[in-house]
Amino acid sequence: MNPRYVFIYIFSVFISSISQIILKSSANKKYDSRIREYLNPRVIIAYGIFFAATLITIFAYRGIPMSVGPILETTGYLWISLLGYFILKEKISPRKLLGLIIVVTGIIISCI
Repeated sequence: MNPRYVFIYIFSVFISSISQIILKSSANKKYDSRIREYLNPRVIIAYGIFFAATLITIFAYRGIPMSVGPILETTGYLWISLLGYFILKEKISPRKLLGLIIVVTGIIISCI
């Protein structure tokens, strides 16, 4: 397994997480019409980022086994929690922190 492709895959998960944060911030806003809820710059940019993340993921599979992809995909839990904490000011409860520690430990054990 090529470490360069592992980092590329994790990067794709990270930018996908950024996209989810953009969608969440868009969902928290009030819009004057139903169509503006779904067709606004934040939503369009977020889905563009999702598309780019998908292409990057496909490229990353050139150097990692298919069985490793879902393991690396779970880093999204970590990214979403961190981005939610810093950008959306969401709290990380002790239970959530314990869950994140378990997820990260599982990723490390699975990739060794």
